[in-house]
Amino acid sequence: MRRKKKHGWIKLLGNLYLGIVLIFAVSPLLWGLITSLKLSKDIITFPPKWLPIPMTFEHYAAVLTGSKLLLYLWNNLIVAVGTIILSLVIGVHGAYATSRFNFKFKNIIVFGILATSMVPGISILVPLYLSSVKMNLHDTFISLILVYSAWQMPTVLWILRGFIDRIPRELEEAAYIDGCSRLGAFYRITMPALRPGLGAAAILVFVFVWNDWLISSVLTISDSKRLLQVGLYRYVGDYGVEWGRFMAYVMISTIPIIAAFLALQRAFIQGLTSGSVKG
Repeated sequence: MRRKKKHGWIKLLGNLYLGIVLIFAVSPLLWGLITSLKLSKDIITFPPKWLPIPMTFEHYAAVLTGSKLLLYLWNNLIVAVGTIILSLVIGVHGAYATSRFNFKFKNIIVFGILATSMVPGISILVPLYLSSVKMNLHDTFISLILVYSAWQMPTVLWILRGFIDRIPRELEEAAYIDGCSRLGAFYRITMPALRPGLGAAAILVFVFVWNDWLISSVLTISDSKRLLQVGLYRYVGDYGVEWGRFMAYVMISTIPIIAAFLALQRAFIQGLTSGSVKG
């Protein structure tokens, strides 16, 4: 009885903690949604109005018709998809090599790759800018895809490496007996089993690209190549922030992230949990 009672208290405290975390996570998003639906005069009133009464969609209409939001969304989609493809193609092969092969200084090299992701982005912005200009890649999607892919490669490699470690080598060895080469066994046996890990890595890369402002603000200059988060600063002026349109812009820009996560949430959760523990 004591154990059951203790287990019940632990479960209750755990649920309470998760509830508090959920409130902290959802509250900013909910307040942004409420702000985007208020009249401009109601946004700056004090004490604040907690509910958008009367409700208006004028800020959404202004953002959709008076800005280049749809163009920026399309640019983000191009760069995000290109980054996901490039980082996954290179990362999955690197993960397989570090998981299945033994070579000199293997652990040092792998940890060195991981350490590169800890370098602050602002510390290498100038070299990135100069390199893109010298290679005539400045203000192009290619430069953004290359930089984002390099930035996310350590994360992708480590996620997929942990997942490959869980796949029994005997499956590949059985494929060798049936006549498959090492690459053939990798593509036919290992890759299909990596779908949850690939989904988890794809979500992380997508979110990083979608939310980045620092790199895209330096490597792009024209509206035709500008990304979503850079365009958000259109509503930050010398005399303050247009909070209604600012929040409407934010709400629209979060829709693709929410949709992507809902579509791949099972693969994301399974990929993280399966790849985090070596069996």
